Amino acid sequence: MRTVVANLKGGTGKSTVAFNLGLWLLEGRRRVLAVDLDPQCTLSDALEVRQEEGFEPALDVTSDLESAQAHEGDYDEILIDVGASDMAALMAAVEGADRVLIPVPPSQADVWATYRFVTRILEQRGNRNRPEILAFINRADTHTAVRESDETCSALEQIEGVRLLQPRLKQRMAFRRSFSEGLSVHELEPRGKAAAELDALAVAVFGGRRQ
Repeated sequence: MRTVVANLKGGTGKSTVAFNLGLWLLEGRRRVLAVDLDPQCTLSDALEVRQEEGFEPALDVTSDLESAQAHEGDYDEILIDVGASDMAALMAAVEGADRVLIPVPPSQADVWATYRFVTRILEQRGNRNRPEILAFINRADTHTAVRESDETCSALEQIEGVRLLQPRLKQRMAFRRSFSEGLSVHELEPRGKAAAELDALAVAVFGGRRQ
């Protein structure tokens, strides 16, 4: 299965999400290839830190989409991280995707960007063989009194062609630390809230559970 993690808007946390989902799958004994098509190469940087520190298991990564497609049979899951700054690469990745996962921070601007992104996907792929389009709230506020995350959920539910996932990733230090230290949130804080949130999201996207 080929999963593209993307959004038209920058700063949505997609590289952090791709990094943690890739390691979640790997720790669940699935064969995973990460594809970093973002010109900023932040996913590759995090995996380089992981390699330098000698953390296991190692997650395979490439920046060549054609190479990933050629070796697709060697993997159970291919995770593609791609930025909107290279629109050609983004839409090329979407063209062959089985699913598109859209992290959406709680703001109206991110809702608008998500709507435009979904519209482009549907226009490109049409009604036949369209990918599964999933969205979830990323970097949600940790304070229950703040209503912006709920309001963003309500807005996303109105976008045709999108399945809104209920699990949310909240604005937690563990996600920033895990990325910079080359560790997943499960490795960093196995019993922490971030690990529980990531587990719920991963199950919603990929099914099953970590071994």
